[in-house]
Amino acid sequence: MHWLTDLLAAIGVVLNGIPQGIMAMSLGFAIFPTMFSFIFASAVNGVFGSVAPLSFQAESLALTGKLGRNLRERTSIILGGSIIMLIIGVTGTLTKIVDVLGNNIMAGMMAGVGIMLAKIALTMAKEQALTGWVSIALAASVYLITKDLVWTIVVSVIGASLAAVFIQHYQMVLPEHVTARRFIFTKPTFSLPVLRGALSLACLNIGANISYGLITGQMTGQKPNPVDLNLLTGTQALADMGTSLLGGAPVETIISATASAPEPVVAGIMMMLIMAAILALGWLAKLGKFVPSASIAGFLFILGVAVIFPANAATALQGSGSTVAAITLVVTAIVDPFAGLLSGAVLKFVLPLLGLGV
Repeated sequence: MHWLTDLLAAIGVVLNGIPQGIMAMSLGFAIFPTMFSFIFASAVNGVFGSVAPLSFQAESLALTGKLGRNLRERTSIILGGSIIMLIIGVTGTLTKIVDVLGNNIMAGMMAGVGIMLAKIALTMAKEQALTGWVSIALAASVYLITKDLVWTIVVSVIGASLAAVFIQHYQMVLPEHVTARRFIFTKPTFSLPVLRGALSLACLNIGANISYGLITGQMTGQKPNPVDLNLLTGTQALADMGTSLLGGAPVETIISATASAPEPVVAGIMMMLIMAAILALGWLAKLGKFVPSASIAGFLFILGVAVIFPANAATALQGSGSTVAAITLVVTAIVDPFAGLLSGAVLKFVLPLLGLGV
């Protein structure tokens, strides 16, 4: 009966990814071409026996939506970020970057991302008051009771959506390119905001791939950790590179409950293939008409303030590098991850050369 347990774990992660897929639609990303990211990643995991799957990730979607003003800029940011991550993955420099910057600075950046997600959630609640505040209230209540992110996202998204549909008679009209079951080439554009966005997305993914990837590996109970970070980074970069040119949404590393299944590789592949089928059949687009983008505000808020921020802030503020890490945290929260890591690197390496320090 292992296959049934694997399937249930896969379905749980699919339920976690659906609201974030809806968030991707609200940002204008095309859903149909995104299925190939899931198919590609499932094939790679099958060939190499990787336990770390890819899926929609709220953090990368929120960051891309914040830094890109329209679909063309957002897909260009994803393309640029994926090229950077592919170079990092192929050359095996992911862990070297962390070794150079130090765990404190990396954790400070991730903690800043937690605050940034909470700010985005509150902005959503201000713009769509009923949906956003209902979502936040439900998410906070469910998480305090269960400490379970899957229940938190399911209850808050469904509850907020029902409130919007029955009280405000909400029904979203999605753009044709979002729901079209065909391929539409999206020509990349280059500008300083796009470059900065690509660097920011790459910085976020460096931290997420290491932290989320290794956490997923730990959930298997295998020692040493079975996750190959360079393979994971290369897979994620290639998956995003292809779909970004077709207007598709990014798929990134997640903390996946499939790793705790009896057959973690099989469960992860099941999850990605189920998600690919949902996108191919157009079910997500049909569901998305009745789910406001602000319905995910509660999950973003809890993810930011209760999951990402506390653990990373605790790591960042330990030891001799805590001041630099704290500045990295604040700059990331106020500006973006690239500015945060850049400020941390300057404070750690450049100022001492000038005889200065913090």
